[in-house]
Amino acid sequence: MTPPGHRRLILTRHAKSAWDDPAVSDHDRPLNDRGRRSALALGDWMVSRGYEPEEVLCSSARRTQETWEVVASAALEVRPLIRHEPGLYHASAGKMLTILRTATHPTVMMLGHNPGISEFAAMLPAQPPLSPDFRRYPTAATLVVDFQIDNWSEVEPGAGSVMDFVRLDGRD
Repeated sequence: MTPPGHRRLILTRHAKSAWDDPAVSDHDRPLNDRGRRSALALGDWMVSRGYEPEEVLCSSARRTQETWEVVASAALEVRPLIRHEPGLYHASAGKMLTILRTATHPTVMMLGHNPGISEFAAMLPAQPPLSPDFRRYPTAATLVVDFQIDNWSEVEPGAGSVMDFVRLDGRD
């Protein structure tokens, strides 16, 4: 839980998806085994750090929804409000900001896609993380950023404080 006057965003790119069936549309691609492992590791990492979303804004794509489902299989104590947002499917950074401003709970997890998510992540904090993976935002990368605001409608680029950044790629 975040204290009053604070908002926390957990910004996650979907885990690795399967490309083995050319008949499946991009929107309907599922996670592959590596993606499921990384999503499970992400859920465990979130629990270990106390990052529990109260609201999830998730792209309507199958791979983002599956990423959330596997993350949620970790021992999360909070069962968040889930919003499947078609507008997050390959959204620009500006569109992601617009959708975030509609959030209603203090701690929000947003799941999306590149290139928009890497651009969105780069515009949020006052100081970006030092990780070499941050700019390219690989699959299952997650940024945790806090804002000193009372309502998500007040969120502005460059106003966030990075709390954490992790890349969990699910490799054995």
